[in-house]
Amino acid sequence: MKSGIEFASEDLRKLQADDFANPGMLWVARGEKLWNEPAGKTGKSCAACHGAARQSMKGVATRYPRIDPGAARLVNLEGRINLCRARNQDAEPLEHESEELLALTAYVAHQSRGLPLDVAVDWQNRRNFERGRELYHTRIGQMNLSCSQCHDRNWGKQLLAETISQGHGNAYPAYRLEWQTMGSLARRIRACFYGVRAGLPDYGAPELLDLELYLAWRGKGLAIETPGVRR
Repeated sequence: MKSGIEFASEDLRKLQADDFANPGMLWVARGEKLWNEPAGKTGKSCAACHGAARQSMKGVATRYPRIDPGAARLVNLEGRINLCRARNQDAEPLEHESEELLALTAYVAHQSRGLPLDVAVDWQNRRNFERGRELYHTRIGQMNLSCSQCHDRNWGKQLLAETISQGHGNAYPAYRLEWQTMGSLARRIRACFYGVRAGLPDYGAPELLDLELYLAWRGKGLAIETPGVRR
């Protein structure tokens, strides 16, 4: 099992490893500021409940996506942040792919950098997991390709200028050079859907979350790299 960074150029690996050069660290820094800022009608900050993120958030990202008991549904880390805003800050949800949500997600996930993915599959999320696994192995789009055809059977091979990776999400949110900005795992998955000429699921769609759960399980043991840097 290999992280996507192992398929990257030496220059890209060095860029990710250097916290002063890694462009994703700008979002981490922004996230730290947002963590300590009052928000919503309650005027509470994330820190008001959780304290120092380096202690309270360490290991949290390794366990997502997971079922939120209060919402009774599967949520990823971005979804959990928005639930927390609604419940504890009486604040509006942050938009998908917004600078603020990417920054907070990157900051929280960064506290788990170096720790292994450890998502649990149990009776609560078994159906989500099975649906995610089915989607991963289902041919979709005009090109009639499945995720597994690229990332299980053909990883390491060249596709135009790209080396096909194993398709793990342990670096996200990540800064992609082609985007010239930070993006979520959901954005990267949607880009794959676009690449095979399939209909794009909405951000936060159940099928997208199910697939994220399966990918997290599939990458279990890989170290979180957030903020990753990819081509």
